[in-house]
Amino acid sequence: MRHAFFTRAGAAASPLLTLRQVHSSRVCVVREPPGAWDPPEGDALAAAFPGAALGVRTADCFPVLVADPVAGAVAAVHSGWRGTLAGVLAETFRALVREFGSRPGDLHVAVGPGIRACCFEVGPEVAAAFAAGCPGAARPAPGRPGKFLLDLPRVLDAQMEEAGVARARRYDSGLCTACRPREFFSYRREGAAAGRMMSVIALG
Repeated sequence: MRHAFFTRAGAAASPLLTLRQVHSSRVCVVREPPGAWDPPEGDALAAAFPGAALGVRTADCFPVLVADPVAGAVAAVHSGWRGTLAGVLAETFRALVREFGSRPGDLHVAVGPGIRACCFEVGPEVAAAFAAGCPGAARPAPGRPGKFLLDLPRVLDAQMEEAGVARARRYDSGLCTACRPREFFSYRREGAAAGRMMSVIALG
């Protein structure tokens, strides 16, 4: 298995299977090598055939790459705040178990660069939505009444814990896209003109 999180200067290998990402919890399962690929709507791809190469595009949302070396399955997840709140990562784990017989304890899960609690300011409605499912995920922003700093990696880690992913098999880059303009695109920093990074996982 191979994986990569690319910086803004990077280029992804091809051909890749990608999605029309819509900030949902939908997982698209690919059971065999496709012919012509018309990207479906969704925010996670899972596959288990030799040569499968899956990619997601991000520019503040979190790319999460999942590998099961026992079942020979992989998944690529696009997890922004809406998808994280909707449980796209948990849905991906369930799809791997259901479709390929994965066991959560066998999974390796890597969280790539995304906007972190140092920079991700949200309003009270978003903070309250996360507080209901993951207490402590949002904390008041210093000097900014009514604003909160949201810690999405904390939520993703809680979802891994609940699913049964071993702590030793969870990996976090620790990198914030909004803090590092020379390395990463950031929608929050650059607006609609921001480019996208591609994160890829493949089966050899």
